[in-house]
Amino acid sequence: MAENSRPGRARRFAAASLGLTFLWAPLLAAQDRPLTLDEAVKLALERNERSLATQEDVNAANARVAQARSFFLPTITSTSGYTRRAYEVRRVVGDTEVVISRFNALAENLALNLTLFDATSMAGLSAVRSQRNSALAAAAESRRQLAFEVSQAFLSTLGTSQVQEASARRFAFAKQSLEAAKARFAAGLTSVNDVTRAELEYATAEVGATQVQGQVETSTLQLGYLLDAPDAVHGRLVVPEFLIEAASAEAANTEALVEEALARRLDVGSLRYLASAQHALAKVPMLGWLPTLSTSYRYSITNEPSFNNRNWNWTAGATLSWTLFDGLARFGQRREQMALAKLADLDLQAATRRVDVEVRQALVSLANQRASLKQASVAQDVARKNATETTELYRQGLASALQVADAIVSLFEAEVAFVQERYGLGVAFLNLEAALGLDPFGKEPRT
Repeated sequence: MAENSRPGRARRFAAASLGLTFLWAPLLAAQDRPLTLDEAVKLALERNERSLATQEDVNAANARVAQARSFFLPTITSTSGYTRRAYEVRRVVGDTEVVISRFNALAENLALNLTLFDATSMAGLSAVRSQRNSALAAAAESRRQLAFEVSQAFLSTLGTSQVQEASARRFAFAKQSLEAAKARFAAGLTSVNDVTRAELEYATAEVGATQVQGQVETSTLQLGYLLDAPDAVHGRLVVPEFLIEAASAEAANTEALVEEALARRLDVGSLRYLASAQHALAKVPMLGWLPTLSTSYRYSITNEPSFNNRNWNWTAGATLSWTLFDGLARFGQRREQMALAKLADLDLQAATRRVDVEVRQALVSLANQRASLKQASVAQDVARKNATETTELYRQGLASALQVADAIVSLFEAEVAFVQERYGLGVAFLNLEAALGLDPFGKEPRT
């Protein structure tokens, strides 16, 4: 039996292995697929807890509006009662015997209450609606800021990856120089100092490559955390060239950009709605001087008809309520609400002034990054030519190992500077888009 069972176990193992292959193949393919910036932003908006929390904030704000609106809708209450008594009470009215109290008494009451006029509740509803609009704008602004945070982390990861490539090239150059120095020393063409200098550069390049590898892993972890999809970052990141191209475009009139930003910025809009809500709440205490008008309807039915031999009845009425004196509490409430409204206005004023500064600073930073990128590009070309020429001269015995090492270091530093300035230009453009109230792709965010 043991011998006969081995083929069966082998078949089951093969089937299980095939099933795992089909299960893991799509996941592995997804990991190897390149990740674009728009896909990264979409992942973060769909999966990051900060993005998901904004929707719950909006749901809570909508619920508060529904609660405030319900005050103006009728309230219907049903009350049912059952009473068991020890004995019945009967009376003869005329020629009819009427049961006053039954052994089993049943009663049903329906009551409808409706507020026809309440000035304070109207002002409160207006305030809650403004608060809801503020929450909508704040939620969209939070998602917009998350998109920019992901974009900057995406660019940072790309930058460190390209620095890693430069470190690998430096390490390869250092290895070639060390091998050439050892060969020339063995042939008696150079002194041991050339070998020592080449070994030092080789060790320095190796340490630098290790350090850059750690930076790449750190930035990759941070980007994966923002996306809540660590596996998606393990593949190749696609360079968002549109950022570099857009950053090279000429900017429009500064004053016009500031005006557009003020009209578009969601954080300013959120504060504007909050200020409106506070001004509405400031009216509530004084509106308490006005009366409140409400109406009520009541219908009842029972199995005890009483003396009039009727087992149903209804009533209708209206109530006018007017608080003539409340110990002057409303005056203190008004002073408090007016102070809060003034604070909201000051917050809005500060945010408005801050938008102007942010737009102007972003434009200055963008101009500086453009100039820095041009300089870094020229420096990289010069350093590459110098490294190539110095390496060739060393092979011909016309340059020393020290000169080769210096040329390799200069090339590495120039490549790193170019990468930093290139993606620094992208970050500067993102900062301008953020200051203008746009998303990372130059579009107006939806609330």
